[in-house]
Amino acid sequence: MQSQTIKRSVRITVSTQDSQSCNRGSIPLPTTKAWQNAGLFSYICVRMFRKIIIASDSFKGSLSSHQVAVAAEEGIRTVLPDCEVISIDIADGGEGTARAIAETSPHTAQCINASVHDPLGRPIIAIYQMMPDGTAVMEMAEASGLTLLSPEERNPMQTSTFGTGEMILDALNRGCRNFIIGIGGSSTNDGGTGTLEALGFRFLDTAGNEIKGLCGSTLGQIDDIDISGVPESVLESSFTIACDVETPFCGKEGATYIFAPQKGADSKAMETLEAGMQSLNEVIIKKTGIDLSKTKGAGAAGGLGGAFKALLNARLTKGIDLILDMAGFEDTAGDADLIITGEGRIDHQTCKGKTISGIVSRARKLGIPVIAIAGIVDLNEKETTESGLAGAFPIGPRPENESDLEYAMRPEVASSRIKSTVAKALVSLSPSLFRGNP
Repeated sequence: MQSQTIKRSVRITVSTQDSQSCNRGSIPLPTTKAWQNAGLFSYICVRMFRKIIIASDSFKGSLSSHQVAVAAEEGIRTVLPDCEVISIDIADGGEGTARAIAETSPHTAQCINASVHDPLGRPIIAIYQMMPDGTAVMEMAEASGLTLLSPEERNPMQTSTFGTGEMILDALNRGCRNFIIGIGGSSTNDGGTGTLEALGFRFLDTAGNEIKGLCGSTLGQIDDIDISGVPESVLESSFTIACDVETPFCGKEGATYIFAPQKGADSKAMETLEAGMQSLNEVIIKKTGIDLSKTKGAGAAGGLGGAFKALLNARLTKGIDLILDMAGFEDTAGDADLIITGEGRIDHQTCKGKTISGIVSRARKLGIPVIAIAGIVDLNEKETTESGLAGAFPIGPRPENESDLEYAMRPEVASSRIKSTVAKALVSLSPSLFRGNP
């Protein structure tokens, strides 16, 4: 039997015919009943699924990456009780990044509580991880995230990343000099000026006066950046920034136009913010020679990625690649027969640096098919095929109103639906696994 050879050469595309259908690839396959009756695609059988990797992002607001994996494994066990299943906690720079990175270490990380200020300047406690080697692993959303604000409070003209800088200072004072920071989920569009202000950078206006309380609305006032007062501990530190987008600092595809609306900006605010980002970019070019409008990831977290890159010599990397590297993904998944991934919503952004795109890219090199599960799938058949997925399965009916959404996001509901969807997906891939009547 040459199941290994078949696995490496065949791209599986699937379509289910029940109420929870998946988007299929370019080749529509018969239903499970047709498979059994006609004996087609008999190579897709139990021998093809001896080892399955689960590497899903969180379902934001509902389940963590770990909880998704637990539910998915239960679904696998329903139809493949003897299959080897390995779960990897995954994130792309957003929610869950710090935990996912900490989980890759064989040593236990220390959980640190830092007193900082939220995006509107209110005192809060932000949590980060300190590894045994002194590396600080953080998520900027702990201090400057959108979820810290009510919908009425969201206004990137007023929000600041100052609290993220305070969190870094806390770690510096504990002796950390190596930082890994996930910058997804921000509420800000301040070009990272708040964080830099907290770290000792001074932003000056045309008269040479320092601008205090930096936020989105103050960007256009900045004429120069003074680094003379930045502590040596900041300048000698190493920063690795895990981004979940490739957005540049400014421009039509930049931070403001792509992400400011979801942070509360109206059209007038967006014009002001974009003008400020363009102006700040010119100041940064004069200071460092780096044009952030041409730098991928510089627009992440409202420009925080660019601030780290230009003024702290940070390394910007896709969050998913960072985590997969640290987890030794290729070694773990190299002999797997299938990879199951997912996130709360699958749409066109899925193909732009997000968790699923990173996993598909690596799986393609290994010759392993990938299927995805999601609360909502907003890809048509062509987009699903182009994404490299063998199938994209919504775990339930699309919510039609807020009540439906709230119900679907209940952890117990989402877990149950993931379990059922994974089991059905495996049945659709392997007709020999089918239990009961087709």
